[in-house]
Amino acid sequence: MDNSVIRCVAIIPARGGSKGILRKNLRVVGGLPLVAHAVLAAHESSHVDAVYISTDDPEIASTASQFGAKVIMRPSTISGDTASSEDALLHGLQVLHEQGIDPEILVFLQCTSPLTTHTDIDRVISALEDSRFDVAFSAAEDHGFFWGVDANGEAFGINHDKTKPRVRRQDLPQRFRETGAVYVMRVAQFIKHGNRFCGPTKLVPLELPFVEIDTVDDLRLIDALFAARRVQQRRLPPPPGIKTLVTDFDGVHTDDCVYVDQNGCESVRCSRSDGMGIELLQKNGFEVLILSKESNPVVSARAKKLQIEVIQQCQDKKKALEGWLVKRGLSFKEIAYIGNDINDFNCLSAAGWPCCPADAHPKAIEISSYCTTSPGGKGAIREIAEILLASFQDSVDRR
Repeated sequence: MDNSVIRCVAIIPARGGSKGILRKNLRVVGGLPLVAHAVLAAHESSHVDAVYISTDDPEIASTASQFGAKVIMRPSTISGDTASSEDALLHGLQVLHEQGIDPEILVFLQCTSPLTTHTDIDRVISALEDSRFDVAFSAAEDHGFFWGVDANGEAFGINHDKTKPRVRRQDLPQRFRETGAVYVMRVAQFIKHGNRFCGPTKLVPLELPFVEIDTVDDLRLIDALFAARRVQQRRLPPPPGIKTLVTDFDGVHTDDCVYVDQNGCESVRCSRSDGMGIELLQKNGFEVLILSKESNPVVSARAKKLQIEVIQQCQDKKKALEGWLVKRGLSFKEIAYIGNDINDFNCLSAAGWPCCPADAHPKAIEISSYCTTSPGGKGAIREIAEILLASFQDSVDRR
């Protein structure tokens, strides 16, 4: 890009010496290194012209560049525990100036808020379309009761009076908490004052969950939120005309666990609700097949109980399924497939309606059109069955 048209740049400070969590900025959360989330969100912004990572760490630099960031190597003098984010930002702007890049708008993003989206970034940037403001930042409304402690150790209310009747939370004075996710500044004012709050400031309330990553528990929480977000985004209905359901066994009919007795005999637990779902499909003319990589008597026993076909011990599940479909004059696009793990990827990718349980492998969720609210072995098949039956009934009603 011509340097003269770079009006808005994003700089993401990410040093290597994080104290709370070792190598924090490279920890994988939501399926990606932490630093990658900020880089990708910035790239997807409709206002950001260029994305830079400011770091002292070669591995962080390499990782960020793989996801599309340009690298500004930060000197050790501004990379220690006492260095401020402003130090990194001012250094970054100086490096850009030496390269002939003098943006008008600076977007400061923090890796510790990986749930930030490009839409969030664009909303904060857009706030500076109002010329009265030089700064905008992301915030979250906070309805909490705030307390302080005086010199005598006694607690006192900050936004409420403890001596008066308790007010409803929603009746408290409106307050906002700085999320630390997105800051946007006019570059001239930022360079002049050296502070992110370098002039009249606009607060931009965002709906994103307020979680900054400071501890390992925060990482686990964010990972769970990413998993929930992925599931919510996988809710596409089946295409018309599907009358065949193919399922994996382990992790779909079961919870992916196995009981082994002292003699080495295996047993599993299956859901009667799932069994009823399959029975309802059969009564309405659907074909159902179990496709399993393993050869196990429990799979045969369950298929016999449900009165459905089973193909076992197939190392290439897609090839085995293709042969079964050809015999019936069907194509992959005419089937629904439920799988939960990496050995289902090929079948999921080919199926007309790829589905997975809520606790499936993250990659299986990514390539599925529908992810159930129920985990494997606990109602996932029933959920899919009821959606297929409802879709079938709708098509019948429209005839």
